Amino acid sequence: MERYEENLKEAARHLQIADHMTYVTFQLVNEYRLLIKIFDEIYFSVIGCINAILNYEARYNGIRLYSAFNDNFATFVGIAKNYNLSNEQIKKIKEIINLNNKHQESAMEFVRQERVVIMSDSLGTKVIDLITIKKYLLLAKELMVRARKGVV
Repeated sequence: MERYEENLKEAARHLQIADHMTYVTFQLVNEYRLLIKIFDEIYFSVIGCINAILNYEARYNGIRLYSAFNDNFATFVGIAKNYNLSNEQIKKIKEIINLNNKHQESAMEFVRQERVVIMSDSLGTKVIDLITIKKYLLLAKELMVRARKGVV
């Protein structure tokens, strides 16, 4: 299998897990710490779609791939218009990536009033709630559709 097909398959798996956890598992257990795991699955799905698009473009359209993710992401932003991604969608993708970076660097995470609060070392906070998760999930689904349309 080609690399872009592998990335797309892995992204679809993460998206399916996130969708099931959001609409089935979370509704059953109602545990807000589960939102962190759902967010991680959405993040991995988005990254997989981005990698699939970049690998497809590198193979068939000759774009250059870099070893640093930030350089590759800049390339992705440049070709996003070819996949009918709006500026708002690109902004949300950046938000997901930045939130994941904050989550990885966070000193503490806790549940407060049906939301997960991610606290950084400098006491800055980011909040994840179910509504935000559902918006990110919808964005990941749209990105998957666009990635498949370009790749398949």
